[in-house]
Amino acid sequence: MGRGFSACAAAPATRSQISGRRLMDGWECPSGALHLHELKKIFGVSSSSVEESLFIETIFNSFDTNKDNTLDFLEYVAALHLILRGNLEDRLKWSFKMYDNDGNGRLDRTEVKRLKTHISMTPSQICDRIFELVDQNNDGEITLLEFMEGAQKDEWVMNLLKLDVNATGWVIQNCGRLQSAT
Repeated sequence: MGRGFSACAAAPATRSQISGRRLMDGWECPSGALHLHELKKIFGVSSSSVEESLFIETIFNSFDTNKDNTLDFLEYVAALHLILRGNLEDRLKWSFKMYDNDGNGRLDRTEVKRLKTHISMTPSQICDRIFELVDQNNDGEITLLEFMEGAQKDEWVMNLLKLDVNATGWVIQNCGRLQSAT
């Protein structure tokens, strides 16, 4: 599959670049696939940081749609598109999938407590508030529909999920720094 792909793209790719060649200097995946350890390296996640490592694994697994333990070029492009240009509905679906650890299509309290936050509330308090705001039928589980509707109606939940973050700004800011590190 050519020389692989790069994690940062500064200009629109040509058809030949999309076929699997390098998009620009920086990170490369000579095999044409991005492995979990490479993604951890890109984000600077050390193996000693269990919490960060699990979070990156969750992200990686959410984008590995064919479950072959690699992100091929199309999965990678789809992930970047979702993060950088995805509409709110698609980002909410992805966010829900990130926390639906058992894949049953419902979030229980244990899964909701996994939300990473930087606010002065305990995971139990955050969980209770989310369920109060989002669990419309009070059955102790949050469906995808409840999740999407509740998140869109409540600014606190949206901010908690960080769906309003300017990911494009992060990429632009960090591509130069990460390229110089290679």
